Amino acid sequence: MPWGGSVTLCSMLFIVLIGNWYGVKTGFAVGLAYSILQFIQEPFVLSFFQVCCDYFLAFAALGAAGFFAKSSQGLIKGYIAAVLARGAFHALGGYLYWMDYMPESFPQSLKSIYPIAYNYSFLLAEGVITIMILSIPAVSKALNQVKRMALT
Repeated sequence: MPWGGSVTLCSMLFIVLIGNWYGVKTGFAVGLAYSILQFIQEPFVLSFFQVCCDYFLAFAALGAAGFFAKSSQGLIKGYIAAVLARGAFHALGGYLYWMDYMPESFPQSLKSIYPIAYNYSFLLAEGVITIMILSIPAVSKALNQVKRMALT
C-alpha cells in the first residue's frame, strides 16, 4: 500500500498461535518483540506515539488471541479478534498522525473513514486468506499436533 501495509500470507498467524497456545501475556510479549524487529527493519517515525500505535501496540495486540484459547474454534475466534485489534491501533495512528500528511485536495468527507478503510483493506484480506487456510482439515489437524508437541 502507498502509506505502508501489505497482504503477507499468514504473517500474523505465528504470533496468534503463540497467544493461543501459551496465553495472553506470552502472546503480547511475542507481539511486542516482533514489533521491535519490524521497527528495526522498517522504521518510520513521525512521533513517539505514532511509533507506539503503528508498531508496539498494533503487533502486541495480536496476543489478544489468547483470550479465546479455551473456547470452541478458539484459534479462529482469536485470530479474528487479533486482526481487528491490530487494525484498531493502526487506524488510531492514522487518525492521530497520518491524516496530517494528506494533500489539501483530500476530500474532508473521507477523513473520518479513510484510516479505517485503508488499514482494514489489507488486514482483512490477509485475515480471510489465513482463515481459509486454517479451515483446511489437514492444516487444522497439523496445528493441533504441533500444539500438543509444543505444550509437552
